[in-house]
Amino acid sequence: MTEADARSVRAGRRTVPVRRPGKVLFPGGAGAAEYTKGDLADYYRSVAPYMLPHLRGRPLMLERYPDGLDGQRFMQKNVPEHYPDWITRAEVPKEGGTVTHAVCDDTATLVHLADQACLTLHRWLSRTDRAAGPDHPDRLVFDLDPPGDSFARVREAAGWLRELLEELGLPAAAMTTGSRGLHLVVPLNARHDFDEVRRFAHGVARLAECRHPDRLTTATRKRDRGDRLYLDVQRNAYAQTAVAPYSVRSLPGAPVAVPLAWEQVDDPGIDARHWTIADAVDQAHTNPWAGLPGRGRSLEPARRRLAALDG
Repeated sequence: MTEADARSVRAGRRTVPVRRPGKVLFPGGAGAAEYTKGDLADYYRSVAPYMLPHLRGRPLMLERYPDGLDGQRFMQKNVPEHYPDWITRAEVPKEGGTVTHAVCDDTATLVHLADQACLTLHRWLSRTDRAAGPDHPDRLVFDLDPPGDSFARVREAAGWLRELLEELGLPAAAMTTGSRGLHLVVPLNARHDFDEVRRFAHGVARLAECRHPDRLTTATRKRDRGDRLYLDVQRNAYAQTAVAPYSVRSLPGAPVAVPLAWEQVDDPGIDARHWTIADAVDQAHTNPWAGLPGRGRSLEPARRRLAALDG
């Protein structure tokens, strides 16, 4: 393999080969910039200090495009045998057996995944490296999915949902999905299982829908939503995933899922694809989630408040 076919990337204590760094993963054109596998590896190495805290201990589902966006996509759960032995694995139960996921605990793993043309990392909402185990999430996610591409509708819904969560005593942080909408993320203390968390999330979404019935919906079938924004809570289930903060999306121009400060949510100049691998690290430097508490909350007080509001 010639120097043009591979280059070595220093990542922490390891040196990771990136093969065919000039291979185009994101074709340019129609206003979108072109990015190569080398660009992807450089981005993930640069953003690693900000991204890794959101990945450590969490099983991953990997969205890979070996031939770039114009080629075939496949979703990878099981770790292939050829992955380096220094990549952390997590074996978790599934119906009829187990599945062994990759876990990204260091910069070298991020660079290796870029070498594997993994564009997007989808993470579990629970961790396997803590006593609570994979059955108990420490994140709750509301996915704000707009009708069409109206980000103004997303900002509106995010404000309403934030107000409701504040009434319930729960802090929330916003993140662009890099696609069309926003995720609102609530840190939990991992003392409730997925069934409890999903029921609570559905109750919150239903109350928001009742308060704004012409603008919000919890209807899972698209034909039942009309022109209303969908409050999706289905990710709050065992073995479901959500796009990781600072993950690149498999869309033209390489947009990135980026955490926001709340004043940025109200900025009409920002939408779901505002940042790309060209500038997402600049946003990361601002520490947009600085105000989010370091310790997750219990749902017990919030459930009591929700019952009172819903009654």
